[in-house]
Amino acid sequence: MDHLDALEHQSLYILREARAKISRLAMLWSMGKDSTVLLWLTRKAFFGHIPYPLIHIDTSYKIPEMIQYRDRVARELGFELLVGQNTAALAEGMDHHHGRLVCCTALKTQALQQVVAQHKLEAIIVGIRRDEEGSRAKERVFSQRSEQSTWDVVDQPPEFWDQYRTDFPPGEHVRVHPLLAWTELDIWRYIERHGIPVIDLYFAREGRRYRSLGCAPCTASCASDAASVAEIIEELVATRTSERSGRAQDQEHSHAMEKLRVKGYM
Repeated sequence: MDHLDALEHQSLYILREARAKISRLAMLWSMGKDSTVLLWLTRKAFFGHIPYPLIHIDTSYKIPEMIQYRDRVARELGFELLVGQNTAALAEGMDHHHGRLVCCTALKTQALQQVVAQHKLEAIIVGIRRDEEGSRAKERVFSQRSEQSTWDVVDQPPEFWDQYRTDFPPGEHVRVHPLLAWTELDIWRYIERHGIPVIDLYFAREGRRYRSLGCAPCTASCASDAASVAEIIEELVATRTSERSGRAQDQEHSHAMEKLRVKGYM
């Protein structure tokens, strides 16, 4: 068993533990590489079945190709798709011109909280990784949230030897993170090994591609000639540029992502 096999087995174990111990469960799907690998792992964990709904938080500002990809894959795989949107905030004119942290809180965090409340979800599976961004490195695999989905970044219980806490008080919300131990390179090597189809935005067009996907006004492409998964892997081995260097909300304030995630951001 090599490194990717070990990561896969751990993630399958986490997914099955979550499904066995938590009754009202859903998975966030951003159409990005990480959550698409998570979707692949879900199908593998449950023998081709997707036993919980997938959630997409639609800010109305996503790159159009992302929405097209979402709808096509949902039709092909036949899973239940829950689309969350904070229509009240959008009707009042909310957008990135109000400040990206304000916008993300309204259009992502609050929209997600609305979906959780509407469907009475006890837990959400999320495809974050520790190497992706500083606040995510502080997470646990089974991460307790308050009833309002807020996160106490200081009070985090230890998780030793894959002994995860899965019993939480009634009313508490849980985030489950099966990909925490993976890296960006692990994700792409796994995609290459299994031939997992991903959205075309990751592959270079006219010398540019995306490494991280988000809302169109807040996500910049990077200079790249990588037009295949193998070329992306080769590029990542040599690069020292942050994966989220093109995400505007990360640069707006000090510890911006942690500030968002403490309030319930995904």
